[in-house]
Amino acid sequence: MLTIIHGSDTALSRKYFLDEKQKLKDAILIEAEKVDLTELAQLFEGGGLFGETKYLFIEQLLTKRKKSSDFKDILTYLEKNAGENTIFLWEGKELERGTLNALKKAVVRTFKFPQTLFQLLDAILPDNNKTLIKLFHQTIETTEPEMIFFMLIRQIRILLALSSFVIPVKTGIQKRMDPRIRDDDKENIIDEIKRIQPWQKGKLEKQARLFEPTHLLDLYDKLFQIEVGQKTGTLNTPLVSAIDFFLLEV
Repeated sequence: MLTIIHGSDTALSRKYFLDEKQKLKDAILIEAEKVDLTELAQLFEGGGLFGETKYLFIEQLLTKRKKSSDFKDILTYLEKNAGENTIFLWEGKELERGTLNALKKAVVRTFKFPQTLFQLLDAILPDNNKTLIKLFHQTIETTEPEMIFFMLIRQIRILLALSSFVIPVKTGIQKRMDPRIRDDDKENIIDEIKRIQPWQKGKLEKQARLFEPTHLLDLYDKLFQIEVGQKTGTLNTPLVSAIDFFLLEV
């Protein structure tokens, strides 16, 4: 059997992929860059007992090898051998339908963020604490707190970028940012703004205008302190509680 594992919730999809691998004693893990037809032939056809099932796990094959000259041949070979073997492909993002159609016989497992996560991000508004707390606790029923925290950081960064602390100039994406914004986040902000669709950007700009820029900067600082506490082991409350306290201050 051939299974494709993908989706926007990469933490959950990755966990499923590794859990399946852990169940199989003789599982073989291969990175996409190291996959070629010769190695696959040796795995499926060479050595071992006749008819012995192989358990193959490949990371990012459909993403990283899509433009390689032997990509279609590799997919054809995997499908050919999927009947007598177990093959899992994990991708670190949600794949487009066209990519999934390249393996018509595959079982597809999709791990998407719950709708409540996007409702939570949209609900980041001044004095909307009760709704934020409610949506957060609904979301952690199906999504890891670490992933929610990452998405909160990203949302505040974008809102901060679209506030008056970040001033667009005629030459394009180059921005002037408040000096208190960390240097490593400045590049992230620019990249994120580049990827936003026009309709989405308009929606986010309206959301950003509801905040005083100084308040957004304060929220950014609070998330940074939580992040430092996590990385250094000095966070004095569980992450869920820290996020609760943060949302109360929005």
